[in-house]
Amino acid sequence: MEKLKTYLEAHKLITDGAFGTYYSRVYDTNELPESVNITMGRRVTDIHKEYINAGAKLIRTNTFAANTVNLECNFDEVKANIKAAVANARQAVKECGREVYIAADIGPIPNDNLFDKQTVVDEYVDIAKVFLEEGINVFVFETFADLSNISDAIDYIGSAAIGGINIADSVLTDRPFVITQFAINQFGYSNCGLSSSKLVKLADDNPYIDALGFNCGIGPGHMEQFILKERRHTDKYLSALPNAGYPQAVSGRMIFSDKNMDYYSDKMCELLNAGADIIGGCCGTTPDYIDRIASKADFTQNIQGEGCDWETDNSVQAVNTAFYHNKEGKKLIAVELAPPFDSNADKLLDAAHYLKSKGVDVLTFPDSPSGRTRADSILMAEKVSRQTGMCVMPHLCCRDKNAIAIRSQILGADINGINNFLVITGDPIPSVMRSSVKSVFNFDSVGFMNILDDMNSEQFADQPVTYGGAINQGRKRLDIEIGRVKKKMEAGATFFMTQPAFCDEDIERIATIKKETGARILCGIMPLVSFKNASFMKNEMTGINVTDEVLLRYRPDMTKEEGEQAGIDLAVEIINKSIDIVDGYYFSFPFIRVHMLDKIIKQSELYVNN
Repeated sequence: MEKLKTYLEAHKLITDGAFGTYYSRVYDTNELPESVNITMGRRVTDIHKEYINAGAKLIRTNTFAANTVNLECNFDEVKANIKAAVANARQAVKECGREVYIAADIGPIPNDNLFDKQTVVDEYVDIAKVFLEEGINVFVFETFADLSNISDAIDYIGSAAIGGINIADSVLTDRPFVITQFAINQFGYSNCGLSSSKLVKLADDNPYIDALGFNCGIGPGHMEQFILKERRHTDKYLSALPNAGYPQAVSGRMIFSDKNMDYYSDKMCELLNAGADIIGGCCGTTPDYIDRIASKADFTQNIQGEGCDWETDNSVQAVNTAFYHNKEGKKLIAVELAPPFDSNADKLLDAAHYLKSKGVDVLTFPDSPSGRTRADSILMAEKVSRQTGMCVMPHLCCRDKNAIAIRSQILGADINGINNFLVITGDPIPSVMRSSVKSVFNFDSVGFMNILDDMNSEQFADQPVTYGGAINQGRKRLDIEIGRVKKKMEAGATFFMTQPAFCDEDIERIATIKKETGARILCGIMPLVSFKNASFMKNEMTGINVTDEVLLRYRPDMTKEEGEQAGIDLAVEIINKSIDIVDGYYFSFPFIRVHMLDKIIKQSELYVNN
């Protein structure tokens, strides 16, 4: 059988329809369809046969939800499930006696806790390995909101065949064909808040993705407009697998009507004319839908869209609004002011006026750090900006807001002249509060940055916002942190602020990150002010490397002045050792003791440089 890529050069392709919703309809059961691959393989094979006999040229294995979370099992059981699913699909093709492509179907792994993200990423790679061991050479990643969790698996699949690498008992000599499909709503946004254009751009940039497109979430009428729009933006094969329509809730179940087959099949023909190369069905579609499409559509010729260059330069930086604009040759100075726990902002405003008099470049405002409620960072920044005229930068974390709320916040902030942001994943909710307060975490900081990058291409094309990220130089594996910095830069981050540095090892690690990435880095400086303050930071704040040597600088019986001077001395040492490495400094003063800044600057090489 010729390779799928060769076939697509001369033909359009029709896939099967929904497996899960059709299985539930036929067998009227609440069991997960993927759970029966081993125990009721005949059912699975028969459904595949129905789709093949209806005209499907490509069928997807019954593995959309075959993962440890959905199947509630260990990975050895998932592996056995996938092997059985592949065998069931092959048996169906054999019994039908037709040339049909079998694709590995991989769907999202539920992950409410983003701090387990690496586990999820690794499982996608492991799932891909199983399919490769089974000799599958077509992969469909579908119903995803972005590429963040699956890019490693796609890269693994794409690179596995280079040089004929051995996969178990087989040897791959040709790169598998990878299709990646996103789920968007009728307005063109995924659950991560990324637009259809941004999603297409991300997939188009990945050299191992051969076809990209959309499935689920919307019906064929809405999907047509996005196929028409995105055909101009990619040279890759474009897929469209919409739902049968929009379901109704009946007795607690989501039911799709099957009275629109003629409408659906007509719309699928229009999708082919709009530029789709691969069409099929998602939720609610049945073999009858596929049969109706196959009888109407012309799949004999595929004149692939020419595509075009992107009209928007996503690398553009908002130099007219960035806090570092016109600061070349000067070490940037940022100071963090934590919004209050109550509605009294007098101390914070006094500190802001003082810092303005000292020539600080930007004031930053954390977003409820440690998962404890403080005044809103954007509203606090807006008030300080309005009263002082200073450049301000709220922190934005992913913990408390979904994509809709985040986009709304950014739009509101920009309307009010706030266009510098520090984007972080955010601290988890304290365990004592988790029974009543839930995290959101639709995405991590890279996903958040992709939203901002997307908004800069659309809503803020004339005057993009500026955003940066955090660096945790204390991460055990520095190579992972360097990789994260690079991903953030690819997502449009133009500066970085590190965790507070307290020792030579911190400085060396920051220097390595700077060398490997070329990032604009502001080194974190936290002048500890007492033995109690230093001991707390050492023992209760994760990610901050307060060494034993630092703690020895403080005594329990120190006066307030002695404690502050110890903090000033330590800050001066860190600055002088890092002055030739970093682009500036990011100060966080315990208990808003911002008056220490003047002494630190005058006693350090910052005074000479600035």
